[in-house]
Amino acid sequence: MSWDESLFRAVNGLAGQSSWIDQLALNLSKSSLLWVPGIVLAGYWLWLSRREALLGAPVLAAMIGIADFLGARLKDLIARPRPCMSLMDIQQVEAACGKVFSFPSNHAINTAVAAAFLQVLYPRSGWVSWPLVGLIGLARVYIGAHYVTDVLGGWVIGGLLGAGAAWLLLRYFHVRSSAISPAA
Repeated sequence: MSWDESLFRAVNGLAGQSSWIDQLALNLSKSSLLWVPGIVLAGYWLWLSRREALLGAPVLAAMIGIADFLGARLKDLIARPRPCMSLMDIQQVEAACGKVFSFPSNHAINTAVAAAFLQVLYPRSGWVSWPLVGLIGLARVYIGAHYVTDVLGGWVIGGLLGAGAAWLLLRYFHVRSSAISPAA
């Protein structure tokens, strides 16, 4: 058994022991979970700096779309079966397996894009965004949909894409207004 499978089994082995944790993990795995915080964030961003939000929000949305597309193409190229399809003796929470392939986790890619993008623009945002990214990634392993390396790979890919997009936005489009310091 590989270390990746061992880590998967350690996390996934906790599933089914607590119905409220199972439900929390399922809810964290729902893409719709992020709509409400996204709308609140967009409103706050508009209030904080209208120009920055009007330039940054479309770039962030586009980057998430590109990253999601890239993740799906990588899944098809790498063709690693999900643990819920290749391991018979796992704890699968409801029917949360997902599509056929596993690496990388698109949940991990998309959340890391957003967290890294915002961290570059607003360094203090990480104390909120990265714990949420971590919980969502852990939930994907917990419910049996991904191996740990699927999530780690998604975080690396998403983090690089999100940070790179924000860096380019700051460097070439000068989104930072004079009223907002880079440490804000």
